[in-house]
Amino acid sequence: MPRVLAVADEVVEQLWTDQVHAHAGVDLIVAAGDLPFDYLEHLANALDKPLVFVPGNHDADLSGYSNVRGLWTKSGIPVRWPGPTGAVNADERVIDVAGLRIAGLGGSIRYNKGPNQWTERQQARRARRVSRLAGWRRLRDGRGVDVLLTHSPPLGCGDEPDAPHRGFSCLSSLVSRLQPSLLLHGHIHPHGVPRPDRVLGSTRVVNVVPWKVLDISGVRDET
Repeated sequence: MPRVLAVADEVVEQLWTDQVHAHAGVDLIVAAGDLPFDYLEHLANALDKPLVFVPGNHDADLSGYSNVRGLWTKSGIPVRWPGPTGAVNADERVIDVAGLRIAGLGGSIRYNKGPNQWTERQQARRARRVSRLAGWRRLRDGRGVDVLLTHSPPLGCGDEPDAPHRGFSCLSSLVSRLQPSLLLHGHIHPHGVPRPDRVLGSTRVVNVVPWKVLDISGVRDET
């Protein structure tokens, strides 16, 4: 039963110190966006566990980078990747790690000209790509997606009415197609208000801001 440390949006002081070693029993770290990349590198190094993330709307633009045998390039030119060292960017991808299959879709609804922002139509196109990738994987080995990792929540499922924090309606359709056990998202800050889990079909939707420890067979909140 994989155990996951999920983080998003707000740096947790105790995780930035040696107290992070209290969570050495996790199998994987997942990040749902809008965290300093050096913080994510610290978590991965301190716990010596793989890190999978999707970018948030306040993160750097990580599109267009390719890694071939350890060499990062963009438009064919060698560059330094601006993302967290050693981490796997799951945005618009399907990743197998720590015994889990994770599909990722980062970014928020477009509300200004910042990076990692998408119109509903653009995100729906990206979601269809993720669905196709997951379908090909299932045809190949019979396994479905365990976790859908996003920055924003689905529309009407834990989002907020203001323009920057409105969710994506296409995520509900993606959940229906993939039927993951969990959808983990960030973007919506609790501000002291409890954010209970929601359910879409058979999928539990969890706001992980600022952090949660989860067993994939059932959510265990240790914040």
